[in-house]
Amino acid sequence: MSTSSSSANTSALPQDFSELTACIHRWSAELGFADCRITSAQLNHAEEGLQAWLDAGFHGQMDYMAEHGMKRARPSELVPGTVRVISVRMNYLPLSSTPDWREKEEQRLDQPNQAVISVYARGRDYHKVLRQRLQQLADKITQHGSSHAYRVFTDSAPVMEVALAQQSGLGWRGKHTLLLHREAGSLFFLGEIYTDLPLPVDASTEAHCGSCEACITVCPTQAIVAPYKLDARRCISYLTIEHKTSIPIELRPLMGNRILGCDDCQLVCPWNKFAQKAVIPDFDVRNAFDQSKLIDLFAWTEEEFNTKCEGSAIRRIGHERWLRNIAIALGNALRHSDTSTNEVSEIVLALQSRLQHPSALVQEHVMWALAQQDLSDDLTN
Repeated sequence: MSTSSSSANTSALPQDFSELTACIHRWSAELGFADCRITSAQLNHAEEGLQAWLDAGFHGQMDYMAEHGMKRARPSELVPGTVRVISVRMNYLPLSSTPDWREKEEQRLDQPNQAVISVYARGRDYHKVLRQRLQQLADKITQHGSSHAYRVFTDSAPVMEVALAQQSGLGWRGKHTLLLHREAGSLFFLGEIYTDLPLPVDASTEAHCGSCEACITVCPTQAIVAPYKLDARRCISYLTIEHKTSIPIELRPLMGNRILGCDDCQLVCPWNKFAQKAVIPDFDVRNAFDQSKLIDLFAWTEEEFNTKCEGSAIRRIGHERWLRNIAIALGNALRHSDTSTNEVSEIVLALQSRLQHPSALVQEHVMWALAQQDLSDDLTN
């Protein structure tokens, strides 16, 4: 736990934190955060649900979800001395987005030769952006004269970000399990500062999903098995990013042209008509990832992948899984009725060029993809 003093504030003399709290809200806005709230370090109510989710195996190959046991729901055990959590959110919709951005994203899903990458991953790695700015916020608190022991997080440790954000009043958990805000939808990142400062806490907010189940209905793989319950093993975001081995054959056709992440549940959510653009340029689209063709990305060498994805969250999956994901999308394109004869020939040649790839994982998915042409021929004859 980072600290600016050897003494813990919980043992210090009582003091009025209202001025500091007001400053924290102002500083967070200056650093580009859309909202900032404060909550207690108690998440006892979330433990039963977390354990049931783990017991069901819904975390798949994300072993780190279970490694820390209930520390994920006990901030003061994860970081001893923690009494409060400063929870923040930062919008990531690119500055170049137009009012009809959702319609454009949905149209790309119907273009089999196009590569669909989740909106959040098209710019700079959010881990770096938020962590740096959270550190600056923590430094400002120290400079204010409030020495404190703290630690910053952003999707990088066993932290129940959504539960903390909901408890702090940043929004409510939608039925797709993401946090929702009435004035910003769900296109934002979350981050936290665990601190030993006994700051005044904010109240939680009410849920506003009502009877809507659009996110459950639209999920391509039916990964949302019930309201507020996600089986990550079926989620395309999990499959393309966290899953390290062969993707289950029965799920491959359902992935379409999604090669990294999936935004379907967010695109259909009515609240995302209020999604707000980022206020910083870090999340602007790089490498034309909002209009890239599958066949072009599949041609990247490992060196090209590492160079073009430097500073991007995409790079963490590595070139091998990048090719695995695109091979599936190309196979789905071969079977798609809108794929032209010329495109089919180009796709087959591209796939054949990877048949001798040193990775058995890549070879397997390439062979599966090539087999989709024969399947398509059988269906049309």
